[in-house]
Amino acid sequence: MRIDGVWLPIVTPFLEDKVDFEAFRTMIDYYIGKGVSGIIPLGTTGESPTIDETEFEEIIEKTMEYVHGRVPVIVGAGGNNTKKVLEKLKTVEKYKVNGVLSVSPYYSRPDQRGIYEHFLKMSEATDLNIIIYNIPYRTGRNVENETLFKLSELKNIIGVKDASGDIKQSLSLLLNAPDGFSVMTGEDIFFYITLIYGGQGGILASSHIETESFIEIYNRVKNNDHQGAFKIWKRLAGIIPLLFEEPNPAPIKYCLNKMGLIKSQELRLPLVAISEKLQRKLDNYL
Repeated sequence: MRIDGVWLPIVTPFLEDKVDFEAFRTMIDYYIGKGVSGIIPLGTTGESPTIDETEFEEIIEKTMEYVHGRVPVIVGAGGNNTKKVLEKLKTVEKYKVNGVLSVSPYYSRPDQRGIYEHFLKMSEATDLNIIIYNIPYRTGRNVENETLFKLSELKNIIGVKDASGDIKQSLSLLLNAPDGFSVMTGEDIFFYITLIYGGQGGILASSHIETESFIEIYNRVKNNDHQGAFKIWKRLAGIIPLLFEEPNPAPIKYCLNKMGLIKSQELRLPLVAISEKLQRKLDNYL
């Protein structure tokens, strides 16, 4: 499998502290209709830390039912206890998903050897495709490029969601990426430059709001219309920071509610609703 294009790390809609599966289905139909390349439930944007084990499996089951083979599905499945992550993989394997997106172990802050061994154990334990999620400002530890290159040699590690926050590291990764290894940006503001430097696309929370624009940028770059892509990108680049001005996915849920895609902006603690100041900014944008 080669992952590319614009992938949606879909939010988990809640209503009275339960997963609102009616809204979830509405969103899946809507975004597949817009042309996203794939759906990723149970990522950080899906508030995965607040999802219990029963909900975790039910969300996978409903995602596969609602998607019904129209696009690939990759499930968020990570953690900082390797043994528990391997158990989580066994749950994911019950369903015909296309792979897992797995964050580098957080809080424990393992060194590069520990990071390698963690993903090695995952690779050995499953035939699922694995995409590594590198986001050091959440995990407390960077996955260095040399570690990624070494991990790319494993049979089923097919790519990275790169949110290193270090443009030099990201550009070096793009310029030296192994053949067949997908570099997908997880920094929405780096989407255009990732494509220009040969990256395969992005896993983009903000594509909930500007789906067609992100997809058009991707298509234009692939067709060598860089100037046309940049013209669209200049507008988007000013909007993206609004969607991350307060903790993700609170601003996105506010917008989705205003757009009529979800019934409630409800989040689970410790996340809270966005401020009135940001509401006014988003209202002007919408």
